[in-house]
Amino acid sequence: MSAFHDVSLPLPFALGASGGPERRVDVITLGSGAENRNAPWAHARRRYDIGGAVRSLDQMHELIAFFEARRGKLHGFRFRDPFDFKSCAPSATPSVLDQEIGEGDGERVTFSLIKAYGDYARRITKPVAGSVGVAVDGEAMAPEAFDVAADTGVVTLVTAPAAGVVVSAGFVFDTPVRFDVERLDLALDGFGAGHALSVPLVEVHA
Repeated sequence: MSAFHDVSLPLPFALGASGGPERRVDVITLGSGAENRNAPWAHARRRYDIGGAVRSLDQMHELIAFFEARRGKLHGFRFRDPFDFKSCAPSATPSVLDQEIGEGDGERVTFSLIKAYGDYARRITKPVAGSVGVAVDGEAMAPEAFDVAADTGVVTLVTAPAAGVVVSAGFVFDTPVRFDVERLDLALDGFGAGHALSVPLVEVHA
């Protein structure tokens, strides 16, 4: 039975990764040349290839061990997307004002972490433990005033914010992925050196 293993792919493998978000759009071209476009996916699906990060025999050994422990495609895991892993730009430091995650109504205490890309909001389900900061009405909350579920990205406040008050957050996050290959294709280049032909990963959605 498939499951999600709450473990991270070692960070060095992310440094040589390529890839990014994928959007499925069905395009029908009419006889007039006009197009009808439909997006069957509500959310993007990210794909990566970490083969470029494998350069030594020791790294091959580490990758094989991780692949075997996940049973290949069977179990998901955390991956630190080198291009998009913060509530802010990669070069900036996360701030509690980065992302608006909801508005108080005097009763609500749970809010889901999101990251906005223009008018599109992406659910963040795998925040990095200890990285999440929360603000209510622009004021940073003490760590004991809220809790964050590391497996869902749901923030629970001790006290419900007043109606109309904005709740915001800043954080570092991982992307849930699985291997998208049945086997590892590895090549030995010389003593202690080698490379992987391709090691694709694909984002998994709950």
